[in-house]
Amino acid sequence: MRRRADRSGAAGIFGALGLAADPALTDDEVRMAWRRVAAATHPDRADGGDPAAFAAAAAAYNLLRTRSGRSEALAGATGAAGPTPPPAQRQPSVRWLAMQTARLPRRIGAGRPLRLIARVAVAVALSAAALAVAGSTPAGPALVTGAVTWLVLTARRDLAPGPAASEHPRARPPSR
Repeated sequence: MRRRADRSGAAGIFGALGLAADPALTDDEVRMAWRRVAAATHPDRADGGDPAAFAAAAAAYNLLRTRSGRSEALAGATGAAGPTPPPAQRQPSVRWLAMQTARLPRRIGAGRPLRLIARVAVAVALSAAALAVAGSTPAGPALVTGAVTWLVLTARRDLAPGPAASEHPRARPPSR
């Protein structure tokens, strides 16, 4: 058991629990392996157990008990730099941001421009009042951030839908 715990890398992490480095492992399989190793190596056993092996197995279980932990350990075994983020979490490109910025005046004009102007005025007034009351304490910028967040979250209702929303297949009425 001690030889397995001393190995480095993902194979050593999986080996500390007596498991193969397999992406198809389930939470239950890892839990059962942990219980088996813990019962055999626990320091409170009558024979004293194997404290080093128990500590290695406990550290391995803490990492491998979740699917994301197993993915990280497997990525480390293959030498990958880490998991690539799903497409929804990627940063928008400069070109996309430029297109959205160019469409903004048209969306404002086709939406509810007076209501949007009123929202901006309220956010500016609240920010100015917050800074006048709180000053340069940490509460001042926090209150301004809250006002700007409110503006961003509510102003979308006052903009006309973008072209992507109107071109969506579900946005068209069903043809008969």
